Amino acid sequence: MGNSIRENQKRGRGRPATGRDPTVAVRLTPKLINTIDTWGTEHGTKSRSETIRRLVEIGLIASTKTQPMPQRSPESAWKASDMAAQQIDKMVDSSATNEEQHARKRRLLKGPEGFRDARSNHPKSKR
Repeated sequence: MGNSIRENQKRGRGRPATGRDPTVAVRLTPKLINTIDTWGTEHGTKSRSETIRRLVEIGLIASTKTQPMPQRSPESAWKASDMAAQQIDKMVDSSATNEEQHARKRRLLKGPEGFRDARSNHPKSKR
């Protein structure tokens, strides 16, 4: 004869598991809890846990948007410099000598001397 149903379905002690994600405990002040609860009711969350999860996700997304911009490729930097040189050529002062025009153009393309050291995307010049 087979085993009874009771012997096959032994249950563990305690509350059944509600999910597979680990629980994280956080101590919050009553004022912060009230603020979280208010935000949750305004945004239609079903529980405080869901509200906190959504607020953490929003915070993480916002923090990744403030990351520094990736550096440009050398090709795009060269293209930008070339476009700037073309625009400078269009606005050249015809009364200046050729050497003066070239010096002005070079000065404009390199940028002000005080800002050259602040630009992190360019290698330091050998002076």
